[in-house]
Amino acid sequence: MKFTFDRDALLKEIAIAQEIIATKNAISILSNVLLVAQNGTLTIRATDIKVNFETNIPVDIQESGSTTVFCDKFMSIISSLPQGEIEFEQNDIKINIRPATRKAKFQLKSITSDKFPEFTAPNGISFFDIPVKEFKEMVQQTVFSVSDDETRYFMNGVFMEKKEDKLQLIATDGRRLAYISKAFGITLPDFKAIIVPPKILTIITRRASDEGILSIGIGEKNIFFRFGNYEFSSVLIEGQFPNYNRVIPASQDYSFQVETKDLLEALKRVALLVEQKSRRIYMTAAPGTLTISSQETEIGTAKEEIPCQYDGAEITIALNYLYLEEPLKVIGSDRVKVEFTESMKAITVKAEPEKDFFHIVMPMQIE
Repeated sequence: MKFTFDRDALLKEIAIAQEIIATKNAISILSNVLLVAQNGTLTIRATDIKVNFETNIPVDIQESGSTTVFCDKFMSIISSLPQGEIEFEQNDIKINIRPATRKAKFQLKSITSDKFPEFTAPNGISFFDIPVKEFKEMVQQTVFSVSDDETRYFMNGVFMEKKEDKLQLIATDGRRLAYISKAFGITLPDFKAIIVPPKILTIITRRASDEGILSIGIGEKNIFFRFGNYEFSSVLIEGQFPNYNRVIPASQDYSFQVETKDLLEALKRVALLVEQKSRRIYMTAAPGTLTISSQETEIGTAKEEIPCQYDGAEITIALNYLYLEEPLKVIGSDRVKVEFTESMKAITVKAEPEKDFFHIVMPMQIE
């Protein structure tokens, strides 16, 4: 096996492969990236068993073949070399890497490609196409609310369902909930509701550009994504997602509005003096003013006032500041509305004017 490749073109793809790979054990096939050179194309594959990645780039092939190489060291070597052409040659189990413009040579051991896991093929699955930018927004509005409690594995992913002709994503950790529902002007194929692991969604939002179309295929146990020259797939999370509709308030009696930037910056400052375990801050809404405060036992307190559009009775709500800060970072509007009924019932955080998403936060006890 022998081919010549452009350093920058391959480095971009190997960097994605390295994101997929979960282990850096040099003797494990799962630490390796699969390379298949044939018909002027290099196919690159990586997997952690649950998430799969495949792409193709053009290369100059002198001898076709396939092998696997330890991804971490392969990427480090390519990164260290200058831009330009690099030669890749395999002899038996040894791989030689030589840059065209330097008298340098690296040698790595390989593992035969027949030991590399097979990927599940999307046979008989119907794909649907949506704008990649809008799907990325859906993920960004929800993925941070996924639970990391492995004993509640059914909340360790983002819930995806079709409702009428809308695609909906919901995530919750039991103390907060993120919801978004989008119509794309197309007829979506029927599929049963699924739970998608956050790893595959995070990689797609990070690696996909804002232009073009994302193709999605949903099977019984896997989800498939295609965009550009990339193909990703992931095993789905099994289990029954909670009935999220029970958490969403049918109506709320009061609301206040503030500038998103004002609230976000005040939260960051006040959070400097919170108890690290609870992350509790207090929001006191009064006509014209929202006061955000915190207290770190035996160290100090923090308090900040910002302008607020509110004309109700004064009320104080305690909550984990991260549950408010994380939605504010992605809400994408100059103003934000916070709806509530009383201090110990769920609050709803919305963009102002309202968009196709919202965030639910459960308050904490006031101490």
